[in-house]
Amino acid sequence: MEEVGKKNKRGVAIGAATSIVGIVIIAAALGGWFEDKNVQTITVMGSTTVLPIVQRASEAYMEKHSDVDIRVSGGGSSVGIRAVGEGTADIGMASRDLKSSEKKEYPSLKKTVIARDGIAIIVHPDNPVSSLTLEQIRGIYNGTYTNWKDVGGPDMEIVVINRDSASGTREFFWKHVMHKENFVEGALEKNSNAAVKLTVSQTPGAIGYVGLGYVDASVKAIKINVNGELIEPTVANVLNGSYPIARSLYLFTNGEPKGVVKEFIEFILSPEGQKIVEDEGFVPIR
Repeated sequence: MEEVGKKNKRGVAIGAATSIVGIVIIAAALGGWFEDKNVQTITVMGSTTVLPIVQRASEAYMEKHSDVDIRVSGGGSSVGIRAVGEGTADIGMASRDLKSSEKKEYPSLKKTVIARDGIAIIVHPDNPVSSLTLEQIRGIYNGTYTNWKDVGGPDMEIVVINRDSASGTREFFWKHVMHKENFVEGALEKNSNAAVKLTVSQTPGAIGYVGLGYVDASVKAIKINVNGELIEPTVANVLNGSYPIARSLYLFTNGEPKGVVKEFIEFILSPEGQKIVEDEGFVPIR
């Protein structure tokens, strides 16, 4: 009888423990369900040029708003525009304006300019070439010049680093520097500003182009020779209009931004948000 009593007590204890575990699991599940219901998610995709600004801004915004979850990823301007146009993202980041084909395909897209940027031409730090004309840059990228001695540098093959076809930076460069000429065949294509910078920093004969905010000591930014005046790629020169390779940076929404999406974009345009733009090496618009 004593053995039976022990078994019964053990069974009751196990049953009670099982019930408690079940209650805890259900409570946790319900708690998570209610928590998820209260959190608003913003999905942002696109330009790797704009990405550092939005990443920093999202971190600052979420610190103030614990009920908002902002998820930011790259992929290029074309990816961002397509994502917001097709409804898989709330905001598309782009370092260029819409193409005519995109305007037709996504007629309801609305743009917001959040910053200005210069495109810096970069070379390896040991390359003695410190300035180029726009014609020389175009000549390098169309294959006219293949050795650094052709543009006043050492006898060293030029390794051309380009962006991939989804890049808004490439699109802008093709229009405003290349004048829509074809790029040289055999250029190494990279899918982000960071990848271009890394490759140039590791390749003595390389040349590439990146957003101003990506320039650091690992590469050398080339001055642009404009009628004999050497113009550095700086925030000040973009602001005063003297640097010739400059553009706007955009956020796109499907229709006018509303709700928390609108509030987040307004935060980027606020003094705090524009300070983030400046801190990231870009040019504030306000």
